[in-house]
Amino acid sequence: METYKLGEMEQKFADLIWNNEPISSRELTQLCEKAFMWKRTTTYTMLKRLCERKIFENSHGTVRALMKREEFLGAQGEQFVEESFGGSLPQFLAAFTRRKKLSEKEIEEIRTLIDAQEEG
Repeated sequence: METYKLGEMEQKFADLIWNNEPISSRELTQLCEKAFMWKRTTTYTMLKRLCERKIFENSHGTVRALMKREEFLGAQGEQFVEESFGGSLPQFLAAFTRRKKLSEKEIEEIRTLIDAQEEG
């Protein structure tokens, strides 16, 4: 279930696409040359890798996200909780709050999320 894990450069590349999409593959290679000093082939190799993982698509020379950044980050979080805490959100929150005290604002935001789940 490696789908939602990105290496450091994969994450930077994905952010570049999300910040500029839709973007032509030619423009993407130019941005990557400036940002990362990549050759065109490196950009296309990275793009192909993330397209195979169904995060982006390159159709007729235009690169678009198949998953929005928020969807991807949510899936990453779900995968982390599943792998690290057996899918138990309460266990994750218990471990998290042992090391970091939640602010009143954070507690209220969590209550709002729980209320929304109960209602819907």
